[in-house]
Amino acid sequence: MFLFKLLLKNAFRHKLRTLLTMVGLIVAISAFGLLRTIVDAWYAGVDATSSTRLITRSAISVGYPLPLYYAERIRKIEGITDVTWANWFGGIYIDRKNFFARFAVDGPSYFTLYPEYRVSDEHKAAFLADRRGAIVGRKIAQRFGWQVGDTIPLQGNIYPGNWNFTIRGIYTGADARTDETLMLMHWSLLAESVRQRVGSAQANQVGLYVVGIKDPNRAAAISQEIDALFRNSGAETRTETEKSFQLGIVAMSQAVLMAIRAVSFVVVLIIMAVMANTMTMTARERLAEYATLKALGFSPGFVVKLLFGESLMIAAIGGALGIAATFPLASAFLSQTQQLFKVFAVSQETMLIQAGAALVVGLIAAAWPAWKMSRIDIVQGLRHIA
Repeated sequence: MFLFKLLLKNAFRHKLRTLLTMVGLIVAISAFGLLRTIVDAWYAGVDATSSTRLITRSAISVGYPLPLYYAERIRKIEGITDVTWANWFGGIYIDRKNFFARFAVDGPSYFTLYPEYRVSDEHKAAFLADRRGAIVGRKIAQRFGWQVGDTIPLQGNIYPGNWNFTIRGIYTGADARTDETLMLMHWSLLAESVRQRVGSAQANQVGLYVVGIKDPNRAAAISQEIDALFRNSGAETRTETEKSFQLGIVAMSQAVLMAIRAVSFVVVLIIMAVMANTMTMTARERLAEYATLKALGFSPGFVVKLLFGESLMIAAIGGALGIAATFPLASAFLSQTQQLFKVFAVSQETMLIQAGAALVVGLIAAAWPAWKMSRIDIVQGLRHIA
């Protein structure tokens, strides 16, 4: 208890300098946490993937469609439990800035392969019974204030025209990683519209297939079998695990993510240098005090404990406040960028890394001054006494 009181008194001997150092540490730790949360949000789709789902898309690009009859051929492969498909709908809701993902799906099979999208049997039945029905995620419904029964107008771009969909259900995620920002409508309605405009050939096409498998260990073998089935056809396929598919999307922004990571560590290094300077100044000012302690019989280890203890106390207080500040900072950031991230939350892992970063800053900042003061010559140190 005595040592704790001594450390607390020493830490706030120069209140302004200590407070400014803490402010810098709070800014650095909270900024580090926010940047890590942004990176985590980018990878949220990867973390939420299932090992029992494969994605089959065009070998050329995800933007090239595949024939609808592929579904039956894929379904016959051993080890496959079910097949569903989806098309990107696009469209504009009131204004282009109101962006969210909109997919046309095969209603009867889609929710079988995505059990993490939890929707009541009543809402699911209402959706399946209404060709112009839609199911939306909880977060997107909260964002726009939608309720079951509301009509959602969309201006089509990929599928031209003015579309009106009635919300028949609102789904919730199985856990915090589940995307709750989707709007799902019937693929059959879009196919009928395309058939009336340009004919059956283009109507019976899908953007990608989602394939359910029994054994995740056979994912690679089944993927090869699917692709071999359509090799040398007019629409060759590329099949991969859902995780690989999501990683491919994230890879498009890899340079940005690397820059964000680099900046987050640079911020911590800068505050480490600032705090090291603070502790060096503190040690220099107390040179005579440390020499007196050694003259009174205190060991060099006691002097080291004082410096490390003071530095760690400042780091602990600043780090704790920095972690606490991350939450309102993340909320403010999310309010301005809702359309960018499906899942955005400060994780426990991020908080632990923030605490570890603060601890490392405290230890490294005190290392050099502590080593110097432990080797101080008593006679030279006492000369500093006025």
